[in-house]
Amino acid sequence: MNISRKDFFRKSLLSLGEAVCSVSDALKPSSDSVPLVPDAADCAEASWEDLVAVARNDSCLARSCGCFACVERCQSGAIKLIQGVGIKINPGRCVGCGSCEYVCPVTPKAVSLQKRPPSQLSSAKPAELPSEKGDTPC
Repeated sequence: MNISRKDFFRKSLLSLGEAVCSVSDALKPSSDSVPLVPDAADCAEASWEDLVAVARNDSCLARSCGCFACVERCQSGAIKLIQGVGIKINPGRCVGCGSCEYVCPVTPKAVSLQKRPPSQLSSAKPAELPSEKGDTPC
């Protein structure tokens, strides 16, 4: 079968155009369907004070290769690295922001947020950082 280059490209572009049109028709929503929008009352947000980070050192890279992503990201200083073990999280200093979980590079995450136990809810305020030497008022 002999076909010229011009006819080959013309038929190729024609079939590509037909494919694009059929796909675009399939992606258009039908006019009788109503978009489902969740009610704002159903989406109750948990405040940061209700959450605390929990370490899962079995999947943590910090115990073997020295991943410091969560330690460097934690602004409250609640995460400490223990060589050969992994990380340890101080629940009294943890503010529950979730940045440690966000930056964790492993799957499943080695750090996750959980509801704070009722005994710790009163101590969920951000911990004050110790003052620098020479910062004491006279």
